[in-house]
Amino acid sequence: MSSIAQGALGKSRTCPHCRATILQSASICPLCGHSLRFDALAGQRTRQGSTALRVEGTIHHPPVGEPVEYSMVLSIRNERGDEITRQMVGIGALRPDEQRTFTLAVEVLTPSSTEAAKRR
Repeated sequence: MSSIAQGALGKSRTCPHCRATILQSASICPLCGHSLRFDALAGQRTRQGSTALRVEGTIHHPPVGEPVEYSMVLSIRNERGDEITRQMVGIGALRPDEQRTFTLAVEVLTPSSTEAAKRR
């Protein structure tokens, strides 16, 4: 059984560098890569994470034809299929013979029980 306080698990905060919404437990912002906290556990927390899902795909517009537009939408659902969040991640256009590569990565982190004890 984990000694992490249930109230702290999954809480968010804003990165002071890029203003992204990130996990409160993060030592390094996953978006901009800036350090957020300097402590002895920072390196350990980074090593405890893993990539649970990584999907990469490329779309290529043929060399002939009209330009096309694209929208990248991210949706997260729970175990019942209820949509928890839906966000527009990016938009753009492709001209003939252009391509874009999209990567989705889901990182799973195990919060340190020592860090949770400090928050109590």
